[in-house]
Amino acid sequence: MKVVQFIALLLFSLIAGVFWGTWFSLSRSIAAITPATFLEVGRTMIGNLGGPMSVLTPAAVLSGVVLALLLYRRRQRRSYLLAMAASILLVIAMVITLVVNVPIDRQIQSWTAVTLPADWTSRRDRWEFYHGLRTLVSLLALSCLFASTLSTDAALLATRNEQTERREQRTATPRTAA
Repeated sequence: MKVVQFIALLLFSLIAGVFWGTWFSLSRSIAAITPATFLEVGRTMIGNLGGPMSVLTPAAVLSGVVLALLLYRRRQRRSYLLAMAASILLVIAMVITLVVNVPIDRQIQSWTAVTLPADWTSRRDRWEFYHGLRTLVSLLALSCLFASTLSTDAALLATRNEQTERREQRTATPRTAA
């Protein structure tokens, strides 16, 4: 269980970190950069992130679902629901990426300074809006996964405490021979 939690937390953190880092470092000031810089930075980031994110995101979703199933089997309802919420939220971030951001990324890759469309800023702004949305959704997913993990630890601790109390009661109560 702990290994699956660790893997899920690591993968979810990597996904949220990429989205947050891009938003924090670039998105907040992207309107101020020149078209040439936009194209250069955009192409570089698309090239660097496209491949790894296409593997990391499905792996993170899978790890979240596996964790949720393990929690369900252990009857840890709160932890299960939080892990499922995390997985669903990450699927939503992935859908936003595939439906909105990736198609715009493909357009950006085909542009040059000469062929830059007249409405390129509206496409950039659309990409930015949905990038901000998927960043928020991925941070919510990560938060749910952390809450699931913390809730699991609390549930396990409560179960251990109950088992310890039962053992202590059995050893403290003298047995009588029948």
